[in-house]
Amino acid sequence: MGRLFGTDGVRGIANGMLTCDLAFKLGQAGAFVLTSQVHKARILIGRDTRISGNMLEAAMVAGICSVGAEAVVAGVIPTSGVAFLTRDYEADAGVVISASHNSVEYNGIKFFNSEGKKLPDEVEDRIERIILDGSEEIKLQTGINIGRKVSAAKGLAEYKEFLISAADTNLRGLKIVLDCAHGAASFVGPRSFTELGAEVIPYYNTPDGTNINDYCGSTYPQKLTQLVAELGADMGFAFDGDADRLIAVDEHGVIVDGDEIMAICAVDLKKRGLLKRNTLVCTVMSNLGLDIAMKKNGIKTVKTNVGDRYVLEEMIRGGYSLGGEQSGHIIFLDDNTTGDGILTGLMLASIVMRRGKSLSKLADVVKILPQVLINAKVKDEHKDHIMEDEEVKKRIKKLDKHFHGNGRVLIRPSGTEPLVRVMIEGKDKKEIERQAVEMVKLIE
Repeated sequence: MGRLFGTDGVRGIANGMLTCDLAFKLGQAGAFVLTSQVHKARILIGRDTRISGNMLEAAMVAGICSVGAEAVVAGVIPTSGVAFLTRDYEADAGVVISASHNSVEYNGIKFFNSEGKKLPDEVEDRIERIILDGSEEIKLQTGINIGRKVSAAKGLAEYKEFLISAADTNLRGLKIVLDCAHGAASFVGPRSFTELGAEVIPYYNTPDGTNINDYCGSTYPQKLTQLVAELGADMGFAFDGDADRLIAVDEHGVIVDGDEIMAICAVDLKKRGLLKRNTLVCTVMSNLGLDIAMKKNGIKTVKTNVGDRYVLEEMIRGGYSLGGEQSGHIIFLDDNTTGDGILTGLMLASIVMRRGKSLSKLADVVKILPQVLINAKVKDEHKDHIMEDEEVKKRIKKLDKHFHGNGRVLIRPSGTEPLVRVMIEGKDKKEIERQAVEMVKLIE
């Protein structure tokens, strides 16, 4: 077995790569590493709605309890809810069982530390060495020292109250369509907006364990664009399976992506004196148009590798308050320690109310350059070595010279799938589409 942890925890086909045995061992090793200095430690567990969640949760709970820790089970709740409750309950760690935007056959397991932050690489490496190499001996408990499972029955309601308090804006008069992806946002998302006064029209909010992300949600917002326009709504918000990302749709049915959302929020926070160090943290995938817009508004941008964990690390290191990804993971660090799709939607709706402008007008702050992203399918063991290939390096150098600073090429391996992502940006969309297809053919 290769490396277990990708950019967002352990992820794979449930009962394929991600077995109950592996989940049990992750529960044991995770509890051992994250709570080794704590007696009767508490680990909070939440999951999304996919059918394999109950099975993997049971295995995780067994592993946690076998080393003497207490498993606090919150049930179906967004990833950001687990991060919040881990801190609020003063738990020693948190666990999310979710495969985020992936289809139902996948699932995943990721850990938070006691501060609700994703684990650094070295801690994940230690957990991995224990599981794969037996690098440390885990002592199993017996008798009264075995841990127990308890329910966090009020956890979801407490997370909802946190969202409402963080938004702190009356949304009365706004008509909002929500695409809940049949995922973890299905209950708490509509309730949060409704209790703040908005007229909410929810869709894809009837999870049955098998329909999560099924042609809906943030990775498939096409239906939402139609609904917003047809229903005459002020805006629409699409979440992914674990509700840690958001894609918005304006009143005309036009998609507002993560880069545009970050631009809107950064400008608003700066106007109110709340954008720490006048800086926005984003990844290398963010559009050049975002850099240009931020510069015009006197806001600095800091770039990180792809992955909201790296955005968070840079935000903490630099003392920044806002960061995120083009994909819709937006972190408001003054409120929570992870991307939060519902909170982001509430913040956007609040800006519309506060500024008295439509979402489309607010999005005009940034002019997005054409960008093409195509996945090249490769064997998993090959994806991390593509950039070492001489032909690939030669093609990238040629394209960089061709763009003269008005475009760029970015190639990176997926952290969770056997894919290499090819992104090309420039002024002429047809040209960059052709170049991206050629690059994918070369890689494959």
